[in-house]
Amino acid sequence: MEVKINKEIRNYSESIFFGLSMRQFIFSLIACIVALILYFLFKNRVGIETLSYICILGAIPFGILGFVKYNGMYAEEFIIAWIKSEILLPNVLLFKPENFYYELLKETYIQMKKESLKNKL
Repeated sequence: MEVKINKEIRNYSESIFFGLSMRQFIFSLIACIVALILYFLFKNRVGIETLSYICILGAIPFGILGFVKYNGMYAEEFIIAWIKSEILLPNVLLFKPENFYYELLKETYIQMKKESLKNKL
């Protein structure tokens, strides 16, 4: 008997149905429902090959939402974060380095340059 243990305990997910987590199972179920709805909407309007592509393309986004994780966030969390950062609160962050040592000794440097120019003349 072999028991699989994750090296990182936070990556553990309990499999509920068919080896999928509850989240993955729900999104897979939603993808199947969307494919069925698209099938019944378009079955009399297009050919069977085109209909299969329509069903697949309609179900893919919902299937992906259940399985994708980016930067530790699930797909809908990432989409919300992207909308907030790019659309609702877009900020331009500029990097302007400051030399604190120069700022503290600025007057001293200016005086030294003036003195060196006087000495050259």
